[in-house]
Formats: sequence, structure tokens, C-alpha cells
Amino acid sequence: MDIIFINDFRLNILIGIYEWERRVPQTVQFDLEIGIPETGRPRSDRIGETIDYSRIVARITASLQENHFLLLERLAEHVAQIVLKEFGAPWVKVSVAKLGALKSVKRLGVTIERGKRPA
Repeated sequence: MDIIFINDFRLNILIGIYEWERRVPQTVQFDLEIGIPETGRPRSDRIGETIDYSRIVARITASLQENHFLLLERLAEHVAQIVLKEFGAPWVKVSVAKLGALKSVKRLGVTIERGKRPA
């Protein structure tokens, strides 16, 4: 399986269980690995034979302007479902991290995988 990756994609969003986290946007970093559906033939230069990563970034950005989450786990699940259902990926790995959320911790987060893992 071929895999597209999107690394160090950052957004400032409202996320968290504490009252202050619901008022003050935090920087969240996304790293995604996305399986590309198999075509059974060699890849060409046609965008229709792959997944347009710019559309994924735009869709996630738009969705997170409208939706707010308490937990990183739920945020990661939301992003995974967008990639699987709206873009037809057979597999996705989503890592989401808060940057500088705790004193003396640079990054903290979660990684999930959904769909059929590549062989």
C-alpha cells in the first residue's frame, strides 16, 4: 500500500477539559499517514488516482473551526473518520499533540489507527 503523509500540520483550536482551555486556543500538531486506495495498475500523474492532501488539510481546518472537543482522543477519531469516509482512504494513522500544554512538557498527545493496516 502506498501512503501519503502530512507532518507538522498545526492549527490553533479550542481543546480541553478545563475551563480556560475552552476560552484560549491552543496550538495542536497533526501528523497523518493515509493509505491510498490500490488501483491495480501503475500510478499515473492523474490526481483522481490518489488522495489530494491539500483537500484533506482544507477539510480538517474547516471542520475544526466548527467543532470543538474536550479530549485529544476524540479529536483524533474525528479526523480519522473524515479521512476514511470523505476521502475513501482504506487506512489512516492520526497523531495529535498539544504543544506546550504542560510546564516542562514540549508535546503530549495520542496516536490512533483506523481501517485496514497496510501489509
